[in-house]
Amino acid sequence: MTHTQLFIMSLTSPKKLGAVRFMPIGKVLQYAFLLITLLTVFSFARFTTGVADSTLDMSGLMEYVEDIRFLLYPVAFILLFIVNTLLMFARISLYALAGTLFMHTMKRRGEYRNVWRTATFAITWATLLTMVFEFVPLPTLVSTSIAIFITMLFIIIGLTKYPQLPPATK
Repeated sequence: MTHTQLFIMSLTSPKKLGAVRFMPIGKVLQYAFLLITLLTVFSFARFTTGVADSTLDMSGLMEYVEDIRFLLYPVAFILLFIVNTLLMFARISLYALAGTLFMHTMKRRGEYRNVWRTATFAITWATLLTMVFEFVPLPTLVSTSIAIFITMLFIIIGLTKYPQLPPATK
């Protein structure tokens, strides 16, 4: 499958997320880095255009930034990419942990690594909503709650396609 097909599938077909547990980890990591790159480019564009909220008077700092702009932008992009990578992988891992708990509750067969793959694709909506919520005046708690709810819903729907545990024999 191409990355475009995976992107569309993760947006429109939560039932197919159960099948990604068989996907090679390399393809899953490529998709994760595609989302991270998308988020980094969006964040960097907001940084370079100065759209980010500024509540402090930093006129002296802004003059200094104008002088070293040619150094600041590459370093800022690299640091932003690293921070986004760390945060995205931490979020995927936490969603996978929660999904593993749900998987055991639902009496489904699988491992953490399978749920991690499912969570990687389930986080697509949350990533896109993070970018959209930058333009919508919602409290951070509300936007974060919406993203968590949608991601966990997609993970749970994907878990319903995991095989059931065999009945316990006595």
